[in-house]
Amino acid sequence: MQFTKEQLLKLYSNLVRTRAFDQAAVRLNAEGKLFSFYHPALGGEAPGVGGTTFLRKDDVVYPHLRGHGFPHLIGKGCDPKTYLAEHCGRATGSGKGLGGVHAEYPELGIFGGGGTIGSAFPVSVGWGVAAKKNGWGQVVVCFFGDGSSNRGTFHEAANMAAVWKLPVVWVCENNGVAQYVPIKDAYPLDDIASLGAGYGMPAVVVDGQDVVAVAEAVMAAVERAREGHGPSLVECKTLRFGAHGIGNPDKIHGQPRDPEELEAMRRRDPVELFRSRLLEQGVLTPEDIERIDGEAQREVEEARRFIDESPSPDDPSLLDRALYAD
Repeated sequence: MQFTKEQLLKLYSNLVRTRAFDQAAVRLNAEGKLFSFYHPALGGEAPGVGGTTFLRKDDVVYPHLRGHGFPHLIGKGCDPKTYLAEHCGRATGSGKGLGGVHAEYPELGIFGGGGTIGSAFPVSVGWGVAAKKNGWGQVVVCFFGDGSSNRGTFHEAANMAAVWKLPVVWVCENNGVAQYVPIKDAYPLDDIASLGAGYGMPAVVVDGQDVVAVAEAVMAAVERAREGHGPSLVECKTLRFGAHGIGNPDKIHGQPRDPEELEAMRRRDPVELFRSRLLEQGVLTPEDIERIDGEAQREVEEARRFIDESPSPDDPSLLDRALYAD
């Protein structure tokens, strides 16, 4: 897939904005303003951004928990200040301050997450059935981590989607370690993409630090699904620069991660890699960098003001309206 200059700049802007909002969430947590826990996306932003930026507005997305979906939501076009406000328990948040980390933007094809690992797999199949049966032309893109790929729900969903040729794309964000367990201790395979063969669906492995490679692979799978050829699996080999979540020790099997390995990871920062590439290609200028960085920081500052000025959902009837339909 050949991207235009405008598309490449949009990818870069979405990466920078994602990094800015992810770090804003980390700071708000340190200030005691974040009502929820947080799993930073630092180092692993490219799969979510690359996999969503060029989707149709009505395509359905189930985000991965890393960064609580900020990469996917920003790529899909949501207003991130309302999602950050949701994390802070504000009535102006995307779920009126009651949804916490579970993103909800129905107008953009994002219908809320679940706290149970692997819960998005069967729901993605359900959306795929509805889209195919009703001829909506939508594609469902389900993002998940290496840690949830061995849940039974994934295998059941992958099989059903393949048998019925549903318009579903599975995108695995494999950062090599599920909380404290390295992938080699959870799978006898080098690549999670190898699972695709068992369900008769095409599967590819891409560099998850390369936002363009991710976008190319996911959009190829999306077009295949939209044309009626069924599901695909895209495995993005990505990185996690810090601990699983804020407050968690950055360890594997109780031992701190290798400092040299972490330093090598940081040399593959997806934002810096893409910035250097676009500068070399003449797509990006130093003035563009300053402008895009400034826009992202101003957007975060606006979000913080929005949060500070927003009320808490202190109306008890909100719970009734959130839980029950008239």
